[in-house]
Amino acid sequence: MFEIEYKGGNGIVIATKKTTALIDPKLSLVGLKDLIVKDAVEIATEPRFVVNGKDSQLVIEGPGDYELGDFSVSGVSATRHLDTEADEKIATIYRIEVGDARIALVGNITPKLSEEQLESLGVVDILILPIGGNGYTLDATSAAGIVRQVDPKVVIPTSYADSALKYEVPQDALETFTKELGAPVETVAKYKIKTESSLPLTLTVVEITRS
Repeated sequence: MFEIEYKGGNGIVIATKKTTALIDPKLSLVGLKDLIVKDAVEIATEPRFVVNGKDSQLVIEGPGDYELGDFSVSGVSATRHLDTEADEKIATIYRIEVGDARIALVGNITPKLSEEQLESLGVVDILILPIGGNGYTLDATSAAGIVRQVDPKVVIPTSYADSALKYEVPQDALETFTKELGAPVETVAKYKIKTESSLPLTLTVVEITRS
């Protein structure tokens, strides 16, 4: 069993009883406190989202294969949103396995995944991706396109409008994405997953209230 919490921006916490992973923990970039948890694993979709906490067990900010505690992590390089194919690929997309559940983590990347990237992600149960648009990240249409490429059971959106956050540019509302995707929405304070078989049978957007 594991839990997923949303902390704002692209910040996510994925935790089992033994291991905690902090996704893009440098929340000071959007006006919040950075995520710092003793003995946690930091996983960053771009190096600028790393905190490098002195008590972190491991900091992952690029492609490769990693095993730590209850987590198996595999990263592959990606072109950052608004960069071109000629630019250095400084973003990373990840496949994170927790027990028998498979999570895909997508950050601020270009609007379409390559065949190589889709192959590296494989079968996905839960997809986490930003949706706010306006040049800052994927917009609703592009994010929905990636959802259809990946074909997960659950989508957890991040980086959408929140008056408490200080984004570089205004972000679209969550409803813009959910209307574009046309899938049912479940709202929770924490998303708790017992096993892969406990996930919805049809595509569902899970809105996790920022904590």
